[in-house]
Amino acid sequence: MLLRILHYHKVKGCKVPAPKHESFPFASNKFCVEGISQKYCNWRKRVSALKSYMAYTLTPDPAALVGSAQCCVCKVELSVSGQNLLDRDVTSKSDPFCVVFMDNNGKWSEIGRTETAMNNLNPVFAKKFVVDYHFEEVQKLKFALFDQDKSSKQLYEHDFLGEFSCTLGVIVSSKKITRPLVLTNGKPAGKGTILISAQEISDNRVITLSMAGRKLDKKDLFGKSDPYLEFYKQEEDEKWMLVHRTEVIKNTLDPVWKPFSMPLVSLCNGDVEKTIKILCYDYDNDGGHDFIGESQTTVSKMSEASNSMEVEFECINSKKQKKKKNYKNSGIIIVKSCKVTRDYSFLDYILGGCQLMFTVGIDFTASNGSPRDASSLHYINSMESNEYLAAIWAVGQIIQDYDSDKMFPALGFGAQLPPDWKVSHEFAINFNPTNPFCTGVEGIVQAYTTCLPHIRFYGPTNFSPIINHVARFASQAIPQKVAAQYFILLIITDGVISDMDETRHAIVQAAKLPMSIIIVGVGNADFTAMEFLDGDSRVLRSYTGEEATRDIVQFVPFREFRNAPKETLAKSVLAELPQQVVQYFKQRNLPPVNSDPA
Repeated sequence: MLLRILHYHKVKGCKVPAPKHESFPFASNKFCVEGISQKYCNWRKRVSALKSYMAYTLTPDPAALVGSAQCCVCKVELSVSGQNLLDRDVTSKSDPFCVVFMDNNGKWSEIGRTETAMNNLNPVFAKKFVVDYHFEEVQKLKFALFDQDKSSKQLYEHDFLGEFSCTLGVIVSSKKITRPLVLTNGKPAGKGTILISAQEISDNRVITLSMAGRKLDKKDLFGKSDPYLEFYKQEEDEKWMLVHRTEVIKNTLDPVWKPFSMPLVSLCNGDVEKTIKILCYDYDNDGGHDFIGESQTTVSKMSEASNSMEVEFECINSKKQKKKKNYKNSGIIIVKSCKVTRDYSFLDYILGGCQLMFTVGIDFTASNGSPRDASSLHYINSMESNEYLAAIWAVGQIIQDYDSDKMFPALGFGAQLPPDWKVSHEFAINFNPTNPFCTGVEGIVQAYTTCLPHIRFYGPTNFSPIINHVARFASQAIPQKVAAQYFILLIITDGVISDMDETRHAIVQAAKLPMSIIIVGVGNADFTAMEFLDGDSRVLRSYTGEEATRDIVQFVPFREFRNAPKETLAKSVLAELPQQVVQYFKQRNLPPVNSDPA
């Protein structure tokens, strides 16, 4: 939210470029950088929606599926505790336990329950809940607490202490939340609260090693040796498993191997004190490689190596050692450098505090048809949403969980605006250019339906003004030293792009920024040009010949999802977003806002 405020305030001497509207009758065309704190405090606070009554008659279902493993980003571990719970026992305190449910096609399926904390109104449960995390889905969770009265597994046999419902996205985006418990009638459960924290279950550490050898044994008759190294880790059955082999260095007793990287979990199961075997061989073309010797060490010991100090181990051939009394070693294995870093995932960035900044761009060109006509793509009736609203809901309900203030700019293009009825390709649909923010997806929908009667659909279909608009915001995030913000532009359109050259150029420039573009094509037009912008099969080029540094566009035609479940559209349009976010921050070598040291 911070960067957006920077752009929508007036300040003397502000150098942030204002958008160039062909005619924007409401615009002051002055974007500024003043009053950040005051503006920030004025935004509406987050509101937790209380869920409807739930009849607790479900029995545990150990086979309940927690999302589909097919598109799972990773697994998340949820920890639960309670405070100030209701006291349902007469002679002692409540004996609480927590049950977690996930919404499965409109039905609540139990995914697990904690142990019972005896005689405790402030329980900290040891049992964790592991769920598959899908960014592109709305995963609804319900946490219900009960006072155990009997040994029965039927929940109606126990006293209800309160519940809390939210999406997994809300928990993940906040990392830790504290919320009041409510009863089934929606009233507060006394002063009871629930604390839920999320942690990704993965070891994303990567080890980079630079290895060398000195005075290794000579194994070749007419030369020296052709040495290479093999790294082994010990499995649970105490057998040694090969995890890495270096390249062969020809005809030398003092080899220097190329640096290599691998997941730490692959090298030592993530245990830096676990013993590692390093075997050194002399390569032979016939496959009968000669054993030179071995060393044993740990990642902890190797980590002492740095650019200024190397770590050395004797390379020992045990057979030679037994035969020769004066045997010293078969050479020295050298760790020139050892670095353990983190290979951050999308969830690392989200749990670390990255905010997804969502903007909507809506096509109001004449090819959509008059919104008063039932055949118009903008026609709204009480029975169902039009395709524009369906796309806004599908994408917005996912993204909104990852923006703490849930304030989203909503812009329109291709319409004539009052009072002088000139065309604008970049206007706030709430008609407030200095504050185009809408509160949540509901606010976008309200602003959209309100503006329809007050504008005239016109044209042409120009994308570049809105892309450049969001790019101006995203460019302000470039100086950031951590992965704090990433911008997402959803464009919903019905037709062929009129400013293709300018749009291609705008996308190529935006690819350098923390920004992605989602295009949803509504109606039955020919969207071949849109697919050209989606760089899945080719690298997008500007009219200047400059190539996009990465693919940031995802195009989806709505017509392919008209008869599909509503969540299918969101899965499709958001499928590439996590990898686009990770790719940008990795290119910039930006860690999460709150990251643990490797």
